[in-house]
Amino acid sequence: MVGFEVLRRPGGYAVQVLAVAACYYAAARLGLLRELTVEGAVVTPVWPPTGVAVAALLILGLRCWPGVTIGAFFAVLSVTDLRPDVLITVAGQTGAPVCAALLLRRAHFHTDLGRLRDGVALVFLGALTATLISATVGVGLLVVTDKLDAASFWPVWLAWWVGDAMGVLIVTPLLLIVSHARWPPPLARWKEATALVVVACWLVPVAAYSSISVLFLVYPLLIWAALRFQLLGGVLCALLTSVLATVAATDGVGPFAGLSRIEVMAKLQAFNGSMALTALLLSAVITEQRNTRRSVEKACQELVEVLEHLTAGEAPPPRPQPDTGNTQGGPRPNGPP
Repeated sequence: MVGFEVLRRPGGYAVQVLAVAACYYAAARLGLLRELTVEGAVVTPVWPPTGVAVAALLILGLRCWPGVTIGAFFAVLSVTDLRPDVLITVAGQTGAPVCAALLLRRAHFHTDLGRLRDGVALVFLGALTATLISATVGVGLLVVTDKLDAASFWPVWLAWWVGDAMGVLIVTPLLLIVSHARWPPPLARWKEATALVVVACWLVPVAAYSSISVLFLVYPLLIWAALRFQLLGGVLCALLTSVLATVAATDGVGPFAGLSRIEVMAKLQAFNGSMALTALLLSAVITEQRNTRRSVEKACQELVEVLEHLTAGEAPPPRPQPDTGNTQGGPRPNGPP
């Protein structure tokens, strides 16, 4: 994303909006590479732009919402003609991430995902609740314009909703982690990280393309990644698995061979959803435990220093004041949201 110091300069807001629009559109083109047909309607198993939009609104602030609207407008135009109902679809695609950001802000969400409550809030408020808006508006519009039978509303609505939710569950945490990452990253445990990458690059394709249904083999890999590398490892492993599973499902190979389109969508979305939840929530639990342990160790060290000064007859050293200027877990852009 564009740096905050740059955004404070004249024209910085326009650059911010255009950057969000470009990222949204690029993510949409990636999502459209793999499609499935449910009850005659074309849907995407994972819709990354929703995750990009939620991350942008959390990192840059709600003032970047026009970028989401512009990106959604051009993304919709890439698959259909310009008609009045396009604006309603764009409104739904904008309203869902904006609602997600508002709900998460109300829940005092921290963008560093350092607490279990942050992971739970992202799952239930950002992914499962807010995306009801885009799914209902989009599929409802198809029914109203006679492009979809009313009897097919719920299957298509479910596929649309889960696709948007998966975009938030997989893409948003990755972008939030990148926004807080230290560069260059530390090289601790690089041997274990290399071993994890090698195992993942071998095991995940085998699980996704094997004629025997062995998708469950990726769960030990997710647990390893989350335990040892927290959010970064868990989310990257979930992203790799989701991409390969989606490719296998849309090609109708591996554990998805011989299934109907609705069965493929149901199996893929159940797998992707449970996998993303496992990676995100387990990583959040491990991260919170490690942060708590560091806080306790720091408090113990401060107590030892105070006791040493008191024993020597000296005044205890002044304690640094905690930074309470931002409760959202990251830098805040200039100006109102």
